[in-house]
Amino acid sequence: METRRNFLKLAAMLSGAAGVSELIPDSIQRAYAIEPEPGSSYLDAKHIVILMQENRSFDHALGTLQGVRGFNDPRAIRLNNGNSVFVQTDAAGNSYAPWRLDIQDTRITWMGSLPHSRQSQVDAWNGGRHDGWLDAKRSHEAEYAGIPTTMGYYTREDLPFYYSLADAFTVCDQHYCSVMSSTTPNRSYFWTGTIRDEQNANAKVYMRNEEIECGGMTWKTYPERLQKAGIRWKSYQNELTHSSGLGEEEYAWLGNFGDNPLEFFATYNVQAYPGSIAYNRERLASLEQYLKKLKHTLTTERHPDATAHLHAQIGINRSQIDRLKMVLADSGEGRYRKLSPQERALHDSALTTNADDPDYRTTKQLRFQNGGKEQRMIVPEGDVLHQFRKDVNEGKLPTVSWLIASERFSDHPSSAWYGAWYVSEVMDILTKNPEVWKKTIFILTYDENDGYFDHAPSFVAADPKRPETGRSSDGVSTALDYTYIEDELRQGASKEEARGGPIGMAFRVPMIIASPWSRGGWVNSQLFDHTSTLMFLEQFFQSKHGETVREENISDWRRTVSGDLTSVFRGYDAQEAGLDYLDRDKFVIGIRRARDKEIPSNYRKLNSEQIQDVNHNTMHSEFTPHQEKGIRPSCALPYELYADGNLNADRSKFVLRMTAGDTVHGKRASGVPFNVYLRNTKDKQMRVATYTVKAGDCLKEEFPLALFLEEQYSIDVHSPNGFYRSFAGGAQLSSLQVQTAYERRGASLTGNIQVNLLNTSERPALISVEDNSYHTGTVTKKLAGGEKASVILDLQHSHCWYDFTVKCQHTRATARFAGHVETGRSSYSDPLMGGVISV
Repeated sequence: METRRNFLKLAAMLSGAAGVSELIPDSIQRAYAIEPEPGSSYLDAKHIVILMQENRSFDHALGTLQGVRGFNDPRAIRLNNGNSVFVQTDAAGNSYAPWRLDIQDTRITWMGSLPHSRQSQVDAWNGGRHDGWLDAKRSHEAEYAGIPTTMGYYTREDLPFYYSLADAFTVCDQHYCSVMSSTTPNRSYFWTGTIRDEQNANAKVYMRNEEIECGGMTWKTYPERLQKAGIRWKSYQNELTHSSGLGEEEYAWLGNFGDNPLEFFATYNVQAYPGSIAYNRERLASLEQYLKKLKHTLTTERHPDATAHLHAQIGINRSQIDRLKMVLADSGEGRYRKLSPQERALHDSALTTNADDPDYRTTKQLRFQNGGKEQRMIVPEGDVLHQFRKDVNEGKLPTVSWLIASERFSDHPSSAWYGAWYVSEVMDILTKNPEVWKKTIFILTYDENDGYFDHAPSFVAADPKRPETGRSSDGVSTALDYTYIEDELRQGASKEEARGGPIGMAFRVPMIIASPWSRGGWVNSQLFDHTSTLMFLEQFFQSKHGETVREENISDWRRTVSGDLTSVFRGYDAQEAGLDYLDRDKFVIGIRRARDKEIPSNYRKLNSEQIQDVNHNTMHSEFTPHQEKGIRPSCALPYELYADGNLNADRSKFVLRMTAGDTVHGKRASGVPFNVYLRNTKDKQMRVATYTVKAGDCLKEEFPLALFLEEQYSIDVHSPNGFYRSFAGGAQLSSLQVQTAYERRGASLTGNIQVNLLNTSERPALISVEDNSYHTGTVTKKLAGGEKASVILDLQHSHCWYDFTVKCQHTRATARFAGHVETGRSSYSDPLMGGVISV
């Protein structure tokens, strides 16, 4: 009971709410009773269980959660038109803010998926302007095309289990999908660290689902590296994609939805799986029929571009047909018998199914009442987690496990939100035996955002051929992380669909890490992507066993900007939270009942006055959503970030300096991307560039004032975890230099920020340092020509968060600085964002 009381006291302190115990689910109990060994750490884990679900963005799922960078983000980016990123406008001039999706009282969760192909993702990103969501993500369904579904979000009321999971453990609010594309490329990054068949800039880029799912991929995967190192692993699913004999609805409940990419890699010999023969025969017949259709279309097509595309498609189709014929000549049991012991081990571990359960390919009907009428739906007859459950119960769970849900349990928008039961059941299986949970890390994430809006800017690889898109520190190439239209055309994409641009990162997706060493309702705000999970496995085996199992496919750029998840974990602190476990049939029926509800209509087209209210009052506007009040503990991050700037000697350029320091965190220090936004440009188009700075380095970039209207520069800089700088001024204005530093006491940081001022002119200047958010007051300094001064801002009452503007009297030059001082110690999320500090 003591740990429960401590947890409730902590929650009360963070939220500042009376009666907060009523907000904690009664069922947060089981994990309280399961304590790891005192003094243990995540390196004492014996099992790492990984589940990647489908197609949800962070804001869409968790944007209203307390203490994360969600809808209350006080320094969210501004768009090219000057509006808050939370106000998106389509080509027709219609503007919408995020709006609530009610999972119970509307049919929203039955309205299908939104566009999430390569072209729609790139178009929503729009060169970093982040303003193409409404047009790029419009529903393909005519009935829903006029609804701004992309801006829709859920709340705790809709997704109580996931909110409880985040409250119990650690949620990562700067976790991005790896590829600005759809499911399979992102899953390839998750399992292999790449979508290139070779690690050079001229290699093929497999940017679309079908390009990988045709099979025969040959680059190395991480499970192969585990196998070679003698580390036990498995991928669990009920049934493979390469199987037949299931109807469409049956497969949606019982198959793996194509979500195990190892099926598409030659080394795993999926053709040796018994069900693959009938599956490939069906696929061959489909391809041959498609070839006939392509040939017929070619006879009537006259446009040169369309003809060229058809010829390319026919060539690809014929290659797939030839390959399938070769595969069919050597498939099934005969092929399995020919496999070497090593090949069999890879095949068996990658393609584990529930074949031992006699009902694993069987469904049953559920009957239920809905609106006074009896209705029916099918659900699995067998246990879709049979083999995983069996291995856990028998003490045979391998060191690394990947779980692959069926479509219906994947959380994909085409299948409602049934996945919460699946996640609940995984947690139930893992925690039933306390000795298992004491040694387990469970990683839950999502492959991509589907078509759902997220407000956080993408941190992308710059085009190595166009310096205006940014650049990186010496030795950090972005060439492997950028692709061109020509690459797309070679892979068979049409000219209309082909897009050049960064491979990634793309948009934020949820990640929650549950373990005895990540509990307590924390937030981690280090930048992660799908390769971070692979880097975590690398680090885990290196630190625990001295075993090097390195994923060579991960690019230097990804390793520079993406963390390895280790900042998520803390030592055992006797504070744990538990969960409600869901009854499957009751749960799916509850969601199924909403299928016949009304189409949602509670979105609002904003007028100019409402838009301005959002722009000037985002955190309190009635036209935008808001987060649950309160802050949560935040993990210590290995960031030491600086960005400052001033005019050069002849006042013709603004010189921006971006630094990722390594003096505070040493070898743990992380590199970081800086997104730079140039506003007030002569062409009236906001220019966006990403600069990647490795730990211990500084990049300088010069921006000619001639770029800007009347030579009045306006430059914003964003980096992870709310780091923000804004510089405005012009050549005729005072030359004040401002640099920030982190106050030290001996070798440690105090958590305060030091503002260093230098008047570079010959005239005296009156300088003010004005707090914008955290009540540190205003400090005024009168500096003679050439004089220096320093101001220390005490940040102890704001948990080391700061937001201040430096101004020079009688000029319009300003420099704004905001962010968090990372001292190497844990802290708390932004109290301004949490609503416990008022501006």
